[in-house]
Amino acid sequence: MTDASTLNVTISDRAARRIASILAQEPNGTALRVSVSGGGCSGFQYGFDLDKTRGNDDLILERNGAVVLIDSVSLPFVGGSEIDFVDDLIGQSFQVKNPNATASCGCGTSFSI
Repeated sequence: MTDASTLNVTISDRAARRIASILAQEPNGTALRVSVSGGGCSGFQYGFDLDKTRGNDDLILERNGAVVLIDSVSLPFVGGSEIDFVDDLIGQSFQVKNPNATASCGCGTSFSI
């Protein structure tokens, strides 16, 4: 497991409340996995999935009942980021506020570095 304090990935209050609400309806041990993969309109895209499997190299973030997993391949792309939950006219979604991104799409799910 990687030390979260050195990577400074955080979960906003809004995201923690929403994640905890979702996880309360899932089997024990379920977490929200945040991942990065190639693709999307800006080069990379974020993935948000429910997952019960924890890898030995996963970063595990916990806040107020919310548990987030980030794999070691995705971690360098999201270091210094904040995971947030947005509820606006367009809809509800998890978003990553990523200081490493040089460009992102309008929906906030893809980015480039």
